Amino acid sequence: MAKKERHTIQLTKAEFLEKVMDYEKNQTAWVYKGDKPCVIDFYADWCGPCKMVAPVLEELAEEYKDHIYIYKVDTEAEMELSAVFGIRSIPTIIFCPMGEQPQAVNGALPKHNLEQIIKELLLKEKL
Repeated sequence: MAKKERHTIQLTKAEFLEKVMDYEKNQTAWVYKGDKPCVIDFYADWCGPCKMVAPVLEELAEEYKDHIYIYKVDTEAEMELSAVFGIRSIPTIIFCPMGEQPQAVNGALPKHNLEQIIKELLLKEKL
C-alpha cells in the first residue's frame, strides 16, 4: 500500500526559528518570517482531539497549498516552543496572517470553522 503524502509540515525548534519566527533574536515583537500565511497546530500523539483534527488539517493543507502553510509542532518533542507560546491545552491552533499578530484557537474545531478562519483571517476573503 502506498504511503499517503503529507501536506502538513512537521517543525522542530530549529525549523520554527528559520521558517516562522526567531524568538531568540527578537524577543519583544512578533516578526513572521514566512512568504505566505500559516497555521501552526500544537498537538501531542496521545491527544484524542488532536487525532480528530489531524486529517482535517491535512485536507486543508492540500486544498490551500498554494496560499498557506500548515505546520505541526509536537508539544512533547518541542517543549520549549510550547512554553514560549504559552500552550496550556491541546490542540492549540495558531493562525499567522502576513504583517499582523497571530491569533490562537483552542480545541478541535470542525473543518468548516477552520476553513472560515483561514479565508477571513489569512486570505482576507470577505464571506
